[in-house]
Amino acid sequence: MAHNVTIEQIAAHAGEAVTLHGWVADKTDKGKLQFLRVRDGTGVIQATLFHKSVSPEAFEAAKHVPQESSVIVTGEVRQEPRAPGGYELSVTDFEVVQRARGEFPITPKEHGIEFLMANRHLWLRSSRQHAILRVRATIIQAIRNWLDEQGFLLMDTPILTPAAVEGTTTLFETDFYGDPAYLTQSGQLYNEANAMAFGKVYCFGPTFRAEKSKTRRHLSEFWMVEPEWAFGTLDDYMKVAEQMVSYVVQTVLEKRAAEMEMLERDLAPLKRVVPPFPRISYDDAVKLIQTKGDANFKWGDDFGAPDETLISEQFDRPVFVYKYPTEMKAFYMAPDAERPEVCLSADLLAPEGYGEIIGGGQRSDNLEYLEAQLEKHKLPREPYEWYLDLRKYGSVPHCGFGLGIERTVAWICKLEHVRETIPFPRMLEKIYP
Repeated sequence: MAHNVTIEQIAAHAGEAVTLHGWVADKTDKGKLQFLRVRDGTGVIQATLFHKSVSPEAFEAAKHVPQESSVIVTGEVRQEPRAPGGYELSVTDFEVVQRARGEFPITPKEHGIEFLMANRHLWLRSSRQHAILRVRATIIQAIRNWLDEQGFLLMDTPILTPAAVEGTTTLFETDFYGDPAYLTQSGQLYNEANAMAFGKVYCFGPTFRAEKSKTRRHLSEFWMVEPEWAFGTLDDYMKVAEQMVSYVVQTVLEKRAAEMEMLERDLAPLKRVVPPFPRISYDDAVKLIQTKGDANFKWGDDFGAPDETLISEQFDRPVFVYKYPTEMKAFYMAPDAERPEVCLSADLLAPEGYGEIIGGGQRSDNLEYLEAQLEKHKLPREPYEWYLDLRKYGSVPHCGFGLGIERTVAWICKLEHVRETIPFPRMLEKIYP
């Protein structure tokens, strides 16, 4: 009796009869011998059919089956060092569940990125996309495991919100029963309320930015994990962030070695991602840029991609840039008590030119300061009344950060563009499929 197994389990069944459910990724016709590459979502295996080993009907079905037809294959698992994964299936029965209608659009040849993105629903079946998205799943799992083990409680925050978290110019507006509402830019403000109730929390979900940007780092919809905790400082945030990022990278190296090999990723830079991460002040970063990059860069300017790359090239692992000008950061960021023109913020820049993957810092716990900030930024008070309440009833120093999943995946996999880091990317002028 053949066991139903998946391809990733195949090594445990050498010498046994098994049944696989999957799709034909490719095939080679050798007359009385058919070689099929079968995939099932967990891996790929070579299936060999001799015309004498199966029924005439099964052999004819295999001989003429088109690419990406769905099939059920039964046979004996054999060790074969030359085959993908080191095993192959000597087929004894072959059944077509659905015969693909026509030639599969994505054939083994070069395709332009526009074509591939228009066929993203089919491009997902390729080995490269499998590798990237499996790494993504491992990154997410590692993040959640680490935070759970450190005592952070998962809290779900709203996607529909009445006000901005950061800039009002990057909001997607929608109708909420006759009133305007917005797709969230971040769960942070609500997570601050959660932290005042539960101490250490995190949220994880989709966030939205209506930035009309076409850079390789930007998506209109992306996923972010946001830890937040009470009685935390800027330094506490940086220590937690570096420990979490290091854990995630080392977990990927341990669990996704095959995928990283498929992507031809140089692992040496990732092996160096261990705490402590270097830290450089915004002041010193400006001097560095002025000396080695743009001599006209001024204090108060925001970093562009070339600036972030220049900074990160000075170090062998991710680097924190801390204490940015207060005017550059969101209204809720706590100012430095000794130097209020800078705030208790820090961004984590990934190496190899991947730029910011984390932004965060210490939040202001001062009611009067936040009231003044709302006025200064011309933000209406009413939607933020609940947020101000957090400073009226047991306010404490607290901190947190947000890590963008897609940028992190792009860095760890060393991808040219974030569009490959999520199954169905949403970008400027890109909402199909």
